[in-house]
Amino acid sequence: MSKDTFDLVIRGGRVIDPESGRDEIADVAIRSGTIASVGAIPAASGEKTLDASGKVVCPGFVDIHAHGQSVAADWMQAFDGVTTALELEVGVLPVAAWYDRQRADGRVLNHGVSVGWIFARKAVKAGIAPDPELHPMEMMGQGAGDEGGWSSAVASAGEIARIQDILSAGLREGGIGIGIPHGYAPGAGVKEMTAVCGTAAQAAVPTFTHIPFMSNTDPQSSEEAYVRLIGYAAATGAHMHVCHLNSTSLHDIGRCRELLLNAQDRGLPITVEAYPYGTGSTVVSAAFFADPAFPKRTGTSYGSIELIHNRHQMRDRDDLLGARRADPGALVAWHFLDLERDDAHRDLLDLSVLYPGGAIASDAMPWVEPDGSLYRGAEWPLPRRLSSHPRSAGTFSRFLGDYHRKRGKIGLAEAIGKCTLIPSRIIEGCVPQMRRKARLQEGCDADIAVFDPETVAERASFTDMTAHAAGMHAVLVGGTPVILDGMLDTQARPGRAVRGGRRNDDS
Repeated sequence: MSKDTFDLVIRGGRVIDPESGRDEIADVAIRSGTIASVGAIPAASGEKTLDASGKVVCPGFVDIHAHGQSVAADWMQAFDGVTTALELEVGVLPVAAWYDRQRADGRVLNHGVSVGWIFARKAVKAGIAPDPELHPMEMMGQGAGDEGGWSSAVASAGEIARIQDILSAGLREGGIGIGIPHGYAPGAGVKEMTAVCGTAAQAAVPTFTHIPFMSNTDPQSSEEAYVRLIGYAAATGAHMHVCHLNSTSLHDIGRCRELLLNAQDRGLPITVEAYPYGTGSTVVSAAFFADPAFPKRTGTSYGSIELIHNRHQMRDRDDLLGARRADPGALVAWHFLDLERDDAHRDLLDLSVLYPGGAIASDAMPWVEPDGSLYRGAEWPLPRRLSSHPRSAGTFSRFLGDYHRKRGKIGLAEAIGKCTLIPSRIIEGCVPQMRRKARLQEGCDADIAVFDPETVAERASFTDMTAHAAGMHAVLVGGTPVILDGMLDTQARPGRAVRGGRRNDDS
């Protein structure tokens, strides 16, 4: 192949690169999975081209909070412009076995995980050994009876040391930082958290934290939880990443946002993400649902919680506890903001989604069968019987379509930066390969999204969950088209591992 021959040339699109500030009509040439040239590229006979006239050409979106982690989940996120989907809030154990399995099965999108603190805690306090055959969301449902006090009890000094050893081993295996879903084990104390954050700081990796308390009232309010998180950053030097600021702050987003901005202004290593929905999703066994004071503390009722797989709306706490006993890993939707009828709630969501320098991250959930079990198939289109949260299909398209096009809350280039460069920079200090992603520049990986800015939009809803997003013309992962002319290639498996440390993406 001549050095002037390209595998594909994307011609005539509006090229937006958040890092360099480039925003112009240009061509993008790809060779061997890499961006070979950007600019005015002379036509060559026999070359493969993609006409991007009237389209935006930008780096593929980097989702640092994606729980789906399957081929089906990848397909839906590809239509949302995602080229790299990472499970960093919950993480996994064992780390090496998870990466081995992804390589054996094949993945559509680039993928990676953090080390799962909560699974280390379950192993140490309850003897629940991590099972590499289970999905992380299935593992989250294990031990719903709080065996050994893994969720509610303080760890001893010896137990903390064992947890740290497990986390350090996971980092050596390529885990991207430490996932700390503290809200699911709120009994873990400050001594344990400072030790875990110290492990992260020593390894120079981020923590990805779901705060321990979600409440509008003291004590143990969301505000208190964020003050603790800020304190961990100051006391240990650990990079504390805030997962889903929107859902964990509830109605106190304004005050929590102010605290975090003040901490950042003082130079503390804190980063933030949010998703553009007023409905959260998690497992029914989440500890905070069982709190008898849940309605008073959150400003919501048990009727705001519904099982995703059958749309059963909880009647009261007893109903929720029964569902928890029947299937602790069942996924639920929690409608904590009413965006359709309350403009004040919309304003609260905007404060988190438009957080200065904050990333957009989906918190995408797995796809589940009508009986609540996880879908492990590879049918396209996805069967309509499947369920998930609409954010699993439309987060980034909703953000672009609503916040940029419809409401004009943010410029297009800045919006793309919140979906690409900002999330990438959160992790690239410990993941060198990410410096080749989230950029549309010569020498970078050809992870590229081509979309129509006039039509990009979410289509999924709680009544039509499997509708993929609209407007995505082409999505390339490592130069390989996954979507071309709006059509999915169901055979393509170009996704590569993204690993922490100095390991390369084929290790």
